[in-house]
Amino acid sequence: MSESSPVSSPDASGTPSTPGTPGAPTAPVVLDVWCELQCPDCRTALDDVRALRARYGDRLEVRLRHFPLEKHKHAFAAAQAAEEAAEQGQGWPYVEAVLARVEELDRRGEAFLVEMAGELGLDAEEFDTALIDGRHILIVDADQAEGKAIGVTGTPTYVIGGERLDGGRSQEGLRERVEEIADRLLAGGGGS
Repeated sequence: MSESSPVSSPDASGTPSTPGTPGAPTAPVVLDVWCELQCPDCRTALDDVRALRARYGDRLEVRLRHFPLEKHKHAFAAAQAAEEAAEQGQGWPYVEAVLARVEELDRRGEAFLVEMAGELGLDAEEFDTALIDGRHILIVDADQAEGKAIGVTGTPTYVIGGERLDGGRSQEGLRERVEEIADRLLAGGGGS
């Protein structure tokens, strides 16, 4: 069973988003996915994320939010690498590729993250430099701090329409709950 809690869900500008507001431009519903790239449960959750993307297309904006857990020693570096991949235009493909090989990340750490970039045709040397110079640390730290502030304790955790859905305990029924909220928001039935 999933846990659901209300939270504030700001858009990229920090303003609460209100899909369905009369006179407002139609904006996609935002689904924040609090994820950790060394988490086997997040790998399993990818199937739900793919299904949601297929169902809603560009009416649903899926945003990766970082929540590296201390118990996984390569999670913080992986979050930084995901940000570098996004900067190079391949954020989600990189995230999916790393999650597909969580065990290899466990064993090989940062060398694996750089190698994965090369496999995807990204600038692996720039990945290596980004991991050394820490250019994405503030983004990862900010996500983690925001996650803690809204009650994220594990991964995956979803936030949509002002509700927090905890997939770290169980993912059973989560996709259906996300769809129910997204359908309501897209129909203009209120949300955040």
